[in-house]
Order: sequence, then structure tokens, then C-alpha cells
Amino acid sequence: MLTRPRELTRKQLRELVLELDKAGFTEINLATAWWEMTNQDIAARIVGYIRQAAIGDALQPYKERVEHALQKLLASKTWTAPQRDWLKRIAAQTKANLLVDRKALDDPDLVFKREGGGFNCLDLIFNFELQQVLEAFNDSLWQSTAA
Repeated sequence: MLTRPRELTRKQLRELVLELDKAGFTEINLATAWWEMTNQDIAARIVGYIRQAAIGDALQPYKERVEHALQKLLASKTWTAPQRDWLKRIAAQTKANLLVDRKALDDPDLVFKREGGGFNCLDLIFNFELQQVLEAFNDSLWQSTAA
């Protein structure tokens, strides 16, 4: 297992997560550790440095960028309670994985598919505008926080 982790099945990975959880290593702690060590995190930091150098954008931790983008989106219009709830879940998943797109919304291992039915069902909740909402959210991640 340690020398060939790519050969683990989803079932084995889930069992491993349960065992780690029993030992005090929660999924949240593991997700945080994973997030902090990914190439995506490094890329996000590099993008932040480039933006800061190129246009004077303030350096800001990625999680703060996500929260700012969420607050901007929530303030952009009147959302229904279910829409607000899903927007908050999208932001939480974005903090953990750096990207929530249609593929993530249809991933059976994520809350969006399990509890929301995936992209098509969630799109109904968003009046068939979910793709535009995701694009607006992802675009606002890298807008200047002063904007």
C-alpha cells in the first residue's frame, strides 16, 4: 500500500479514511494537510505573487479570496435559502480543492452529487444559471479585493 498507493481501490481508500478518523485524524485535518501540499496550492500562490507584482494586487491567502468571492456573489442579488446554502457549500469545497466545476458537481464522492443530485439538479435550483454562477464565482476569485 505504501509503495503502490495508485493501486488502492475507492473502497480501500474509504476504509483507510475511517481508520484514520478512528485514530483521531479527521477528514477535515487530512483535507487541510492535502490542500496545503498540492501543486494546485503552489500554483494559486504563484498566481497571487504574479498578480501582486504585475498589477499591485494585495497578497491574500487563497481561503480569504474564496470568502471574498462568496460574499461578493451573495451580495450581487437576492438568493433563495437553498441557493445561498449551495453557494456556501461551493465555497467550502473551493477552499478545500481549489476548483468547483461541472465535473466536481457530478462527482459521486462529493456532497453536490450525494445531496444535491449533481449539476443538472442543482442547475434547477439556480434557475438554469448554475454555469454562469460558477463562472462569476471563479472569476471573482482573482479580482482585486479592492474592487
